[in-house]
Parts: sequence; structure tokens; C-alpha cells
Amino acid sequence: MPLFWKPYRSDVTEFIDTLKQRDPQLEERQRQGRGLLWDRSTDREQAEAARAARVAQQPYVYQTKG
Repeated sequence: MPLFWKPYRSDVTEFIDTLKQRDPQLEERQRQGRGLLWDRSTDREQAEAARAARVAQQPYVYQTKG
């Protein structure tokens, strides 16, 4: 291994690091956004009602029932 060897860092990693340096609150805002969209508790009764209300798809979707 050469004496002045340094580990490879991709351009994307460098870009993300510069974003984080410019805006220190970036990660906190990302966590808040994730909390709005993904980190939710599931209402099991509502999920079961939605599953029971599904209508089965016919084998050939574009064929009319006639």
C-alpha cells in the first residue's frame, strides 16, 4: 500500500457531505419528513376493513362483462 494512500470516496458521498456542512439541520428535517410519511402506527381494524372491501380483479382486465 502506498504511503500517501487515502480511501476512495465517491462523488455522491462528497456531495452529501457538502450538503450536510452547508445545512446542519438537514438530517433533522429529513427525520421529520420521514415521520410524516412513513413512521406511523397502523390501525389494524381499518386495515382489515380495507382488505375485506377489496374487489377481486377479473382475469382479463380489458374484457367487458357482457
